[in-house]
Amino acid sequence: MKYISILIFAMIALVSCQSSNENTAAFNTYGENIIADGAVSLTALNEKLGDMDSVSLTLKGTIEQTCAKKGCWMTVEDENGIATRVTFKDYGFFVPKEGAEGKEVVFAGVAKRKITDVATLRHFAEDAGTSKEEIEAINEPKEEIEFVASGVVIYEKETRQ
Repeated sequence: MKYISILIFAMIALVSCQSSNENTAAFNTYGENIIADGAVSLTALNEKLGDMDSVSLTLKGTIEQTCAKKGCWMTVEDENGIATRVTFKDYGFFVPKEGAEGKEVVFAGVAKRKITDVATLRHFAEDAGTSKEEIEAINEPKEEIEFVASGVVIYEKETRQ
């Protein structure tokens, strides 16, 4: 009887451990700790920025690409496939140089309107491994929204709710 009780207890413990892990997502954090709950879709960025020059917010999207040299920036796509470049506050942290593409990401920081000069655009293209011909074809500044993240959460699994 004693062995049956121990066996039943062990089975219950094993089952409860398995079910508690079903809805958890593995993730890695970079930079400051941020609260991912309540993050809005990257598609809402223009709406949230509105007529302001800058706004602080927490966004979510899918990583399209990261800097292949250092991991010092990433481009994140919204649901419509439109990408936004994200850099990191004070160059204080980096994300993986490879293997993050296609993963869900949540990032918090400041979005602001800016004009990126040709030299910086070429630098980003070089970091991304773009061909020399494509880099040389960049000859005009680009108006865009820059996002400087203070913290990033990259999810390893798609079980996040």
